[in-house]
Amino acid sequence: MQRHRLAGSAWIAAGLSLLALAGCAAPPRPAPESTPSPVRAYDLVVRGGMLYDGTGAPGRIADVGVRGDRVVAVGDLSNAKALNNVDAHGLAVAPGFINMLSWATDTLIEDGRGLSDIRQGVTLEVFGEGWSYGPLNEALKQEMKSQQGDIRYDITWTSLGDYLGFLEHKGVSPNVASFVGATTVRQYVLGSANRAPDAAELARMQDLVREAMHEGALGVGSSLIYAPAAYAKTDELTALVRAAADSGGGYISHMRSEGDRLLESVDELVGIARATGARAEAYHLKAAGAANWPKMAQAIARIDAARAEGLSVGANMYAYTAGGTGLYACMDPAIQEGGLDAWIERLKKPAVRTRVVREMKQPGKGWENLCFLAGSPDRIVLSGFDTEKLKPLSGRTLADIAKERHRSPEDTIVDLVIEDHSRIDTVFFLMSEDNVKLGLSQPWVALGSDEGAYAPEGVFLKRKAHPRAYGNVARFLGHYVRDERVATLADGVRRLTSMPAQAWKLKDRGLVANGYFADLVVFDSAKVTDHATFNEPAQLADGVRDVFVNGIAVLRNGEHTGATPGRVVRGPGWHASP
Repeated sequence: MQRHRLAGSAWIAAGLSLLALAGCAAPPRPAPESTPSPVRAYDLVVRGGMLYDGTGAPGRIADVGVRGDRVVAVGDLSNAKALNNVDAHGLAVAPGFINMLSWATDTLIEDGRGLSDIRQGVTLEVFGEGWSYGPLNEALKQEMKSQQGDIRYDITWTSLGDYLGFLEHKGVSPNVASFVGATTVRQYVLGSANRAPDAAELARMQDLVREAMHEGALGVGSSLIYAPAAYAKTDELTALVRAAADSGGGYISHMRSEGDRLLESVDELVGIARATGARAEAYHLKAAGAANWPKMAQAIARIDAARAEGLSVGANMYAYTAGGTGLYACMDPAIQEGGLDAWIERLKKPAVRTRVVREMKQPGKGWENLCFLAGSPDRIVLSGFDTEKLKPLSGRTLADIAKERHRSPEDTIVDLVIEDHSRIDTVFFLMSEDNVKLGLSQPWVALGSDEGAYAPEGVFLKRKAHPRAYGNVARFLGHYVRDERVATLADGVRRLTSMPAQAWKLKDRGLVANGYFADLVVFDSAKVTDHATFNEPAQLADGVRDVFVNGIAVLRNGEHTGATPGRVVRGPGWHASP
């Protein structure tokens, strides 16, 4: 490692300049660093590490002093006393990493450690891709309860704020935040009906968004390839985002298409940002299907053009060539109107089944057919079932299962959905390696695992997770940043920390600087490595030694401490309760 000892204020200025060059507004300027009194005691000092402070500035040797849950000094603290000292010589020190697309909503209820992400340095899990765990009415609670799989729990909350507070009170290691789901708001008012809301219904949906913003939501999240989200038109989404924007919230979206209509979907995302003035971000940016791979560069160019126009538009990605969702992504959302039970009852009708089997063999007309985009049944892996008798099929390709059953791949899909009475977790190999590298090289791309936070034990071994659950950040920092050099380490850290924190207005998060929360990661940049594979995903990453959340150690020497200091991180519209 190259070693530097510049004055802290000079490094902060350099970092802010780099942010400006990357097209990002600079975060609030941290308080000036100061030289502590030789007898001043800290709760914690991380000593001698190569500090990548989150601004994008090059690393420099610096000590980090923590009192309570805040960083209170950065610089030369060699004469300072501390209750706890961490020797970081030869290691990198960075702000805690942010997972912009987390599905740890259930897994943290089961196991608050969030081990698979903590072992990668993730200190903030951000939920809300279309569905959020509030607001809930009784119908939504019943639907959620009926669709619980291996992890089962009582739903004791109603609002999004109450759910997040439930996690904090229960005890979780990472911090948590959430968007309010556009799907959840729609279902709260319309159920699973395939129709547009009337004026009064839309106003009620907007009020629900405003309530969620006041509870701390970051904005509105959508997932537009799935039913019933796919039923929402652009004007409905724009109205919801406008309600969030009233208090500083933004919009984040699994776009309407990531394949045949990718460019049109980018245009829709940008159009909503332009119409509302809100931040807009694409979830897991990709070009799905070999015929669509040339569109990745075009999609990036359209986002660059929007940013040049002055719009706050970006994306996040996972560092893999395969996506993960369910077999319902192989069927027209219209056939799924009314929810899971209604969908499965339709599939039992011979005429409907014949139509569905036929449609799975061709591109979706106005919808995204992931089975067709995968190109072959041997590029589709079934990874999770609810019923015990089908769990042994987890990890096998659709081609293999269909051959064993002496059925066509399409008939096998319908059979399995009916037998399991679920969407069936599925991995689809859709993307090219060149496009993954191209996307991850963009300075405005953050990281999102699109997975839960697991441990390689117990209930979590009943289904095969996508390897991104155990390796997304480690793979980005190790394989893509260190080995493939898609970014410098300083910029890779920025994109995991201050960039998403600034974009989503997360106060006092994302930097190692005076006054910021002490979410810290100590890691070996030469050794950070992902081990999870599609065949054996439940393998923890290596290279991260220590992790601190709000000043409390949750990982020491690679071992979880059992501490659960995670808190709710609230968005700009939060109104504190009296």
